[in-house]
Amino acid sequence: MSEEIKERNLQPEDPTEDVEMQPEETEEQAENAETAAANDVDAEQPTLQEALQNQAREDEAERSSTFTLRKILGGDFLTTNMLRRQIGVILLALAFTIIYISNRYSCQKSLIEIDRLNVELQDAKYKALSTSSELTERCRESNVLNALRNSTDTTLHVPSQPPYIVNVPE
Repeated sequence: MSEEIKERNLQPEDPTEDVEMQPEETEEQAENAETAAANDVDAEQPTLQEALQNQAREDEAERSSTFTLRKILGGDFLTTNMLRRQIGVILLALAFTIIYISNRYSCQKSLIEIDRLNVELQDAKYKALSTSSELTERCRESNVLNALRNSTDTTLHVPSQPPYIVNVPE
């Protein structure tokens, strides 16, 4: 009975066909028909290996050349052929990006160094200015005279006579 159902499912339905098997058909012929039907089903359905090979093929069918936002956001434009054709442009863009980033970092590093040196220069200028003003203050005549008066260990004193010029003959 199950053979009849299988055979009926494989055969196109014909209203004139009898429900039961024809008496002249033997069991051997029924088995052969079953095997042939199974082979037909196998021929229609690829094996797992064939299915994977078909999916893994790199020679994809050409897609339309129009790019829509949906295709770009969906990633449909990143086909193997497109990437192969554009690999030079992609590598060039990558190289420029790396150069741009490294240049920016080196410029920032240089700016930080310049700021540090400007602060150091400003400190040196202030120190030189304060040292110069301190030296000017100590070199004033009044401060030198006060230092001489207060010091007991020196023989220097303020002259009472004005200086005179000595002429030496040659």
